[in-house]
Amino acid sequence: MRKNSIKNTRINTEVQRELANLIRSEIKDPRVGPMTCVTDVEVAPDLKTCKVWISTLGDEAEREDTLKGLKSAEGFLRKELAHNLNLRNTPELKFIPDTSAEYGMNMNRLIDEYVGDGRR
Repeated sequence: MRKNSIKNTRINTEVQRELANLIRSEIKDPRVGPMTCVTDVEVAPDLKTCKVWISTLGDEAEREDTLKGLKSAEGFLRKELAHNLNLRNTPELKFIPDTSAEYGMNMNRLIDEYVGDGRR
């Protein structure tokens, strides 16, 4: 199975949907922020590993706490993925912070400042 095959794309979408539902409704860890979002998932073609990009609102400390909480719940999440999805292997999850939303907000702020200075 190639990395960009239709099957791999479908698996990525299903894993992302399931993880988002599990994090939102099943994780009771207080370290995991209520505004935690699964922005992207990349399952390896051999279904052994999975990179999960997580976006969280808040400062750096809240982001680190959320990642620690998700890391501690990795076994539970894998068990639930295996139960809910019919995959040959249940991938190991690796959580990666996604800072693209913060980068975009920072760029918008810089553009607004530049445009504001140009009008004066």
